[in-house]
Amino acid sequence: MDEQLPGRPEEMRERLADYVYALHKAYLTHVELLAPAERAGMPLAGQSRVTVAVAAARDLHLVATSDPLPAPRGPEVEVSDEYAGVSWVVRFFDPSVLPELGLLGAAGSGEEGSDPVAVRRVLGVADVIYHLSVSIGGGLTAHHAQHAGVALANQHAAAIRDGEAIRHAYPGKEHLVDEFVVAERLGLTHSARLLATAIAGPSLSADSLAGDVAGLRRALLRQARDD
Repeated sequence: MDEQLPGRPEEMRERLADYVYALHKAYLTHVELLAPAERAGMPLAGQSRVTVAVAAARDLHLVATSDPLPAPRGPEVEVSDEYAGVSWVVRFFDPSVLPELGLLGAAGSGEEGSDPVAVRRVLGVADVIYHLSVSIGGGLTAHHAQHAGVALANQHAAAIRDGEAIRHAYPGKEHLVDEFVVAERLGLTHSARLLATAIAGPSLSADSLAGDVAGLRRALLRQARDD
């Protein structure tokens, strides 16, 4: 059963900070057995200082970035923590702190409340280490955070391995592959589709181009093997 929601903002912030800690601990523990160069290439493990913006729009978004954010002002709150050589601050944003968040998904706003790119635009974050949506309540337990951390580490590791394989598979187009890898990490689906077409040409199927970016990455690998 879902746990009862915290009644005070301070309790909710503490719950979220604990969630981020459990997520990062699971991620960083999971990658400890990787070779040093591989571990350094992992988006979270390779950082020394991270900011995690917790944004309450229509959904609750956790946006981790290495981009520096301005120092907190007025009612803004941040919590510091660290694990295994990676330190981070958790910054909390809701419509009372950042009114634009309350407009996401509103009628006539032109934005979807669950659109990650729209949330990052409001936060002013250009680069992301990860961007997760979490459920308030039972979804904020340490157990859920641990699963999310391991899944995120596996996702990042697979993307790194596949990106390297695609670079080798399409000689002369490494710069396009590098841009594709960044587009996937940032969730820029349209850009990733254009780059995939430039990498593999018109041979990619319409189904592959219509799917998610992770599926498109796998389609690039299959196409290279079939050629």
